[in-house]
Amino acid sequence: MELVTKQEKEALEARLKALLSNRQAVAQRIAEARELGDLKENGDYHAAREQQGMEEAEIRRLTERLAAVSVVDENRKSAGVVFLGATVKLREDGSEDLEVFKMVGEFSGQDTGDVVEVTPTSPMGEALMKARVGEVVAVRTPRGVKRFEIVEIL
Repeated sequence: MELVTKQEKEALEARLKALLSNRQAVAQRIAEARELGDLKENGDYHAAREQQGMEEAEIRRLTERLAAVSVVDENRKSAGVVFLGATVKLREDGSEDLEVFKMVGEFSGQDTGDVVEVTPTSPMGEALMKARVGEVVAVRTPRGVKRFEIVEIL
Protein backbone atom coordinates (compact mmCIF):
# COMPACT_ATOMS: atom_id res chain seq x y z
CA MET A 1 0.00 0.00 0.00
CA GLU A 2 1.26 3.46 -0.91
CA LEU A 3 0.43 6.48 1.22
CA VAL A 4 -0.43 9.71 -0.58
CA THR A 5 -1.92 13.04 0.37
CA LYS A 6 -5.40 14.00 -0.74
CA GLN A 7 -3.95 16.43 -3.31
CA GLU A 8 -1.65 13.76 -4.74
CA LYS A 9 -4.55 11.32 -5.14
CA GLU A 10 -6.62 14.02 -6.86
CA ALA A 11 -3.72 14.72 -9.24
CA LEU A 12 -3.46 11.01 -10.10
CA GLU A 13 -7.21 10.81 -10.70
CA ALA A 14 -7.11 13.92 -12.91
CA ARG A 15 -4.26 12.45 -14.97
CA LEU A 16 -6.19 9.18 -15.40
CA LYS A 17 -9.35 11.05 -16.41
CA ALA A 18 -7.41 13.06 -19.02
CA LEU A 19 -5.90 9.90 -20.50
CA LEU A 20 -9.27 8.14 -20.61
CA SER A 21 -10.89 11.11 -22.33
CA ASN A 22 -8.07 11.17 -24.91
CA ARG A 23 -8.68 7.56 -26.01
CA GLN A 24 -11.22 8.55 -28.66
CA ALA A 25 -8.93 11.22 -30.15
CA VAL A 26 -6.05 8.74 -30.46
CA ALA A 27 -8.34 6.12 -32.02
CA GLN A 28 -9.50 8.76 -34.52
CA ARG A 29 -5.86 9.60 -35.39
CA ILE A 30 -5.17 5.92 -36.04
CA ALA A 31 -8.27 5.58 -38.25
CA GLU A 32 -7.36 8.68 -40.27
CA ALA A 33 -3.77 7.52 -40.73
CA ARG A 34 -4.95 4.05 -41.75
CA GLU A 35 -7.02 5.61 -44.54
CA LEU A 36 -3.85 7.08 -46.05
CA GLY A 37 -2.84 3.64 -47.30
CA ASP A 38 0.38 1.65 -47.04
CA LEU A 39 0.86 1.06 -43.30
CA LYS A 40 4.48 -0.07 -43.63
CA GLU A 41 5.69 3.43 -44.50
CA ASN A 42 2.96 5.42 -42.76
CA GLY A 43 4.70 7.50 -40.09
CA ASP A 44 1.46 9.05 -38.80
CA TYR A 45 -0.05 5.62 -38.26
CA HIS A 46 2.99 4.31 -36.38
CA ALA A 47 3.23 7.46 -34.24
CA ALA A 48 -0.45 7.26 -33.30
CA ARG A 49 -0.16 3.55 -32.45
CA GLU A 50 2.91 4.25 -30.32
CA GLN A 51 1.06 7.04 -28.50
CA GLN A 52 -1.90 4.72 -27.96
CA GLY A 53 0.36 2.03 -26.49
CA MET A 54 2.09 4.44 -24.12
CA GLU A 55 -1.19 5.98 -22.97
CA GLU A 56 -2.83 2.57 -22.42
CA ALA A 57 0.18 1.46 -20.36
CA GLU A 58 -0.08 4.65 -18.29
CA ILE A 59 -3.83 4.08 -17.81
CA ARG A 60 -3.13 0.57 -16.49
CA ARG A 61 -0.35 1.84 -14.21
CA LEU A 62 -2.49 4.65 -12.79
CA THR A 63 -5.52 2.37 -12.32
CA GLU A 64 -3.44 -0.18 -10.43
CA ARG A 65 -1.75 2.51 -8.37
CA LEU A 66 -5.02 4.21 -7.42
CA ALA A 67 -6.44 0.85 -6.35
CA ALA A 68 -3.53 0.42 -3.94
CA VAL A 69 -3.17 3.93 -2.47
CA SER A 70 -4.34 5.05 0.91
CA VAL A 71 -4.93 8.72 1.67
CA VAL A 72 -3.05 9.83 4.76
CA ASP A 73 -5.00 11.50 7.57
CA GLU A 74 -3.75 15.06 7.48
CA ASN A 75 -5.15 15.74 10.95
CA ARG A 76 -1.97 14.24 12.38
CA LYS A 77 -0.51 17.75 12.44
CA SER A 78 -1.74 18.15 15.98
CA ALA A 79 0.34 15.16 17.06
CA GLY A 80 3.58 17.08 16.49
CA VAL A 81 5.10 14.27 14.45
CA VAL A 82 6.48 14.41 10.90
CA PHE A 83 4.17 12.50 8.57
CA LEU A 84 3.26 12.42 4.91
CA GLY A 85 2.02 15.86 3.89
CA ALA A 86 3.89 17.70 6.64
CA THR A 87 6.15 20.65 5.98
CA VAL A 88 9.20 20.73 8.23
CA LYS A 89 11.67 23.49 9.07
CA LEU A 90 15.17 22.17 9.75
CA ARG A 91 18.47 23.64 10.87
CA GLU A 92 21.64 21.83 9.87
CA ASP A 93 24.22 21.38 12.66
CA GLY A 94 26.64 24.27 12.61
CA SER A 95 24.35 26.53 10.58
CA GLU A 96 21.86 29.24 11.47
CA ASP A 97 20.00 28.93 8.17
CA LEU A 98 16.62 27.20 8.12
CA GLU A 99 15.68 24.82 5.34
CA VAL A 100 12.09 23.80 4.53
CA PHE A 101 11.19 20.28 3.43
CA LYS A 102 7.80 18.80 2.53
CA MET A 103 7.10 15.10 2.92
CA VAL A 104 5.26 13.93 -0.23
CA GLY A 105 4.21 10.56 -1.58
CA GLU A 106 5.27 11.51 -5.10
CA PHE A 107 7.28 14.42 -6.45
CA SER A 108 5.06 17.10 -7.97
CA GLY A 109 7.79 18.40 -10.26
CA GLN A 110 6.96 21.94 -9.21
CA ASP A 111 10.17 23.60 -8.10
CA THR A 112 9.24 26.55 -5.92
CA GLY A 113 12.78 27.03 -4.67
CA ASP A 114 11.48 27.60 -1.15
CA VAL A 115 10.43 24.05 -0.28
CA VAL A 116 12.31 20.84 -1.07
CA GLU A 117 10.08 17.81 -1.63
CA VAL A 118 11.20 14.51 -0.10
CA THR A 119 9.55 11.09 -0.23
CA PRO A 120 9.41 8.65 2.69
CA THR A 121 11.81 6.34 0.84
CA SER A 122 14.50 8.99 0.35
CA PRO A 123 17.33 9.27 2.91
CA MET A 124 15.94 12.58 4.22
CA GLY A 125 12.38 11.22 4.27
CA GLU A 126 13.41 8.10 6.19
CA ALA A 127 15.20 10.23 8.77
CA LEU A 128 12.31 12.67 9.17
CA MET A 129 9.42 10.20 9.30
CA LYS A 130 7.88 10.13 12.80
CA ALA A 131 10.41 12.61 14.20
CA ARG A 132 9.32 15.39 16.58
CA VAL A 133 10.17 19.05 17.09
CA GLY A 134 13.50 19.42 18.89
CA GLU A 135 14.86 16.07 17.74
CA VAL A 136 18.10 15.82 15.79
CA VAL A 137 17.98 13.45 12.83
CA ALA A 138 20.93 11.99 10.96
CA VAL A 139 20.77 11.78 7.17
CA ARG A 140 23.19 9.70 5.12
CA THR A 141 24.32 11.67 2.08
CA PRO A 142 26.95 10.92 -0.58
CA ARG A 143 29.27 13.29 1.31
CA GLY A 144 28.72 11.66 4.70
CA VAL A 145 26.21 11.92 7.51
CA LYS A 146 24.54 15.28 8.10
CA ARG A 147 22.58 16.17 11.21
CA PHE A 148 19.48 18.35 11.26
CA GLU A 149 17.46 19.72 14.17
CA ILE A 150 13.71 19.80 13.63
CA VAL A 151 12.69 23.38 14.41
CA GLU A 152 9.03 23.36 13.41
CA ILE A 153 6.41 21.12 11.83
CA LEU A 154 3.80 22.98 9.79
